[in-house]
Amino acid sequence: MSDVSFESLEVGQVVATKTLSFDRSTLVRYAGASGDFNPIHWNDTFAQSVGLDGVIAHGMLTMGSAVTVVEEWIGDQARIRDYQTRFSRPIAVPNPGVSEVEVTATVGALDAEARTARIDLNALFEGTRVLAKAQAVVSF
Repeated sequence: MSDVSFESLEVGQVVATKTLSFDRSTLVRYAGASGDFNPIHWNDTFAQSVGLDGVIAHGMLTMGSAVTVVEEWIGDQARIRDYQTRFSRPIAVPNPGVSEVEVTATVGALDAEARTARIDLNALFEGTRVLAKAQAVVSF
């Protein structure tokens, strides 16, 4: 359990940062776990045939990985009451190589009556947001 208290938080406060790394083996493992074998996530030729520059990371992999910064900060994933986002840009994953996404978690709003904090996530790949309006609500 985390020792983070509701009273210690302020709107605008950065509470955590994390670098996520995606390579082709990450995509293969995620495809196997999720059952999402769409060829845009493993076949460059197919991805290019549908207008992409190459293989891209799964959106749900990106979303799920980004929220781990909140899980690690708060210390108990059960305290995350809601998590939502929109996908704004795909993450190209080279072969060989690694794509890195920088995630910053900031207190966006506090609700003293409900004792919840809205944590806004900023996920950047090559300086551009890959998730829009990524927000997790954490209870205290």
